[in-house]
This record gives sequence, structure tokens and C-alpha cells, in this order.
Amino acid sequence: MKQLIRALVGVIALTVVGGLLPAQATATPSSGISAVTLAEGDIPAGLLPFVPAGVHVAVREITVAPGGTTGWHYHDGDLIGLVRSGTLTHPGPDCVATVYGPGEIIREPRGQANTHVGRNLGATAVVLDVLYLIPLGKPLSEDAPAPGATERSDLASIDRFCRSMGRI
Repeated sequence: MKQLIRALVGVIALTVVGGLLPAQATATPSSGISAVTLAEGDIPAGLLPFVPAGVHVAVREITVAPGGTTGWHYHDGDLIGLVRSGTLTHPGPDCVATVYGPGEIIREPRGQANTHVGRNLGATAVVLDVLYLIPLGKPLSEDAPAPGATERSDLASIDRFCRSMGRI
């Protein structure tokens, strides 16, 4: 009887833990991306009155090769980017693509509700200078499934999904 109870507890624990783990099959991986961190540091909690919880600040140069993609993702903090060269296609969670060119500013609000992807559909590299303002202890970005897609993980399927919604 004790063995049966242990087995049931083990199965329940595995089921609960398995249900809490993120589904990797729905994430859309990045490709053709390189990044160089130019500067970074932490502003500790309580140091400045306008950032009471503290913040991690990073400045990065991100290059997206022709045909490259960031994969769908979101940020736990705000980002501000400057397109230095190339053209970045940037659909958000509604699949509506905004195109940014040289000299244009990109603002990416925080949170999973602002899941997005950056894609280089052009023939030359996209170069971005990006300022990250991320809560302490959080990663610069979080991988996410494409909006409205649980079984779609490749970009062609996501494009078909967004087109079916009349969004791109």
C-alpha cells in the first residue's frame, strides 16, 4: 500500500511540475543575430527616487543579418532602440508589422502582452543601438510563442497565421 501511495504521489508531482514548465516547442528561435554589449550596470534599489526597485541598464549593438529574426520574445523592462542601418520589420502581438529604417526610434514596452519579433527582410544587415531598462535579476529578453499559436513554431506558419487574420 505504501508503494502505491508513493507511486501516486510521484506521478502527481511529475504532472504538476511538468505542467509548470514552459513548452519549448512553441518558442520561435532566433537566427542571424549577433549582439555586442557596449555598457551595462545596475542601479541598486533605493539609490535613485525615480527607480525605487532598482534597474539593470544595458546598451547593446545588435546586428540582424539578411533573413535573420529575433524570434518571438518580450522584455520585462522597457527598451529604446535606434536603427543605425538597414530596415527592421517588427510585428507585435496583433501581427501588424511596423517597418523601421535608419535614424528611426523603436520603443518596446515591457511585458508579455507586448510579445514581438524583429525580422530583417532586406538584403543588408540591420544594425540597432538598444538601451535596456530591465528589473534587477531579470534577463534582457524572454522567449515566447508566437501570438495565437500553440502548435506553430516556424516563421512560415506564423506568417500564414497572421495573413489569415489579414494582418500582414
